[in-house]
Amino acid sequence: MAKNALGKGLGALLHENPAASEEVSISTGRVNSITLKNANIPSCIEVDENGGLWIDPALLKPNPKQPRVEFNQKQLDELAASIKENGILQPIIIEPVDSSNKEFYIIAGERRSRAAKMCGLTKVPVQLRKFDEQQKLEYALIENIQRADLNPIEEAAAYYNLIQMSDLSQDEVAKKVGKNRSTVANAIRLLKLPEDIQKALVTGQISSGHARALLMVKNDSDMHVMFGKIIGSGMSVREAEALAETYNNGGRASSKKKKTTTKKDPDVAIFEQEVRNIFGVKNVNLKGSMDKGTLEIGFASKSDFERIYDVLINHR
Repeated sequence: MAKNALGKGLGALLHENPAASEEVSISTGRVNSITLKNANIPSCIEVDENGGLWIDPALLKPNPKQPRVEFNQKQLDELAASIKENGILQPIIIEPVDSSNKEFYIIAGERRSRAAKMCGLTKVPVQLRKFDEQQKLEYALIENIQRADLNPIEEAAAYYNLIQMSDLSQDEVAKKVGKNRSTVANAIRLLKLPEDIQKALVTGQISSGHARALLMVKNDSDMHVMFGKIIGSGMSVREAEALAETYNNGGRASSKKKKTTTKKDPDVAIFEQEVRNIFGVKNVNLKGSMDKGTLEIGFASKSDFERIYDVLINHR
């Protein structure tokens, strides 16, 4: 996505809540002397000589609407190394948790905040703003999508939550985040996958393309068989799609081959029934023919065995 899309998307969000700018005067991370005079800056926030705002990252809490659940440790290590070398180039956007102004939610910049703590920083640059519940989710969603990719399930859940919270259509959500409507729709469909397949998608065992191919499969048993084949064989997305079509067109993975049965000789059937009557058991099977074969007599209890024994002994 083009770089200017991020600024446009975030800016649009900020202007949608006029009350936000009235509740907190500091919104840009840089203030002039006139703004400072009128602003109620919390005592825990330090204002430097250039009007920049700084706070101890220990006072920062994750955005309650943060769509990101998984944080890649390698990427955090790389970001921490960059911060050690260059500092934090873009302020972390925060808002007060409550009127006490002792803790602050991270609306955008949680990765920067985590990396700063890893570096042992005691203060980080911030922008102080106020958001409604919808904006918290929108802002965090847009920042994550456009700056550091969410995993597919996190992204899907974020779209779904935004639709539910804001009563927006998929098309409206797509416009807000600068995506095609089909992209949003396909992402949300991933939430229909069973939990084990969702986890495989999160951990990178399968791709989003594989996941969409699995969603094509109509039968749940076939879906899990196909999932196992994808994991085990490393098949391509195109091969997975073809396999899904095969299953849907009757080549069912879950179907079992029909057993071929041969018609039993009537004389054999009669003989087996007579043996059942003599010994008082149900399991009698003549393998072979009346000329040559093996006779099996099964018993289900000790009393069956004793009855068979008595019959044999008494008819010697």
